[in-house]
Amino acid sequence: MQDVTVIEDPEAAAVSLDPIRARLLAELAAGPASAAMLAGKVGLPRQKVNYHLKTLERHGLVELAGERRKGNVTERLMRATAASYVISPLALAAVQPDPDRFRDQLSARWLLALGARLVRDVGSLITGAEKARKRLATYALDGEVRFASAADRAAFIQELTAGVTALIRTYDTPDAEGGRDHRIVVAVHPTLKPGATAEGRPAPALDQ
Repeated sequence: MQDVTVIEDPEAAAVSLDPIRARLLAELAAGPASAAMLAGKVGLPRQKVNYHLKTLERHGLVELAGERRKGNVTERLMRATAASYVISPLALAAVQPDPDRFRDQLSARWLLALGARLVRDVGSLITGAEKARKRLATYALDGEVRFASAADRAAFIQELTAGVTALIRTYDTPDAEGGRDHRIVVAVHPTLKPGATAEGRPAPALDQ
């Protein structure tokens, strides 16, 4: 089981968003189970659960983990193919965000478009690497910093921009034979504060 996988197919995305199937995915991420075992947990007849499991299996969201005999019946034990799933913008290809349409380094929506492209591109790279049975070379840096003021935040971003730009100028060799282009995305945003709204969404963080 993968820790996280990306759903690129529109039909698979629609299947995963069904509330019952999403619940089944969550149950199967915790461990293998049969339709009969899941029926009591989700409050549906075994036949109905089996129908949903077959739909999930057809789209590669669950897989056969094994079989066991229970009386005169052979039960199929299913498991989720990943502990969690991310839906790629490719699932909505016609309306996927395009950060090249506008560039505004201080826009939260542009940051969102960059994040969507990151999900799309890395998801496609993972799919290609798995098919080729090759390791994908990536790197990510995640951390938190508390700014005393908005002025400090602005100064930090200015220094960060200057530092990353200098590194790019040092190592960028566009004419290198056999070289490979890499995309660099650096993001700074307020940390979400604990708690949630009545709709279950994270409470918004207030600006300084």
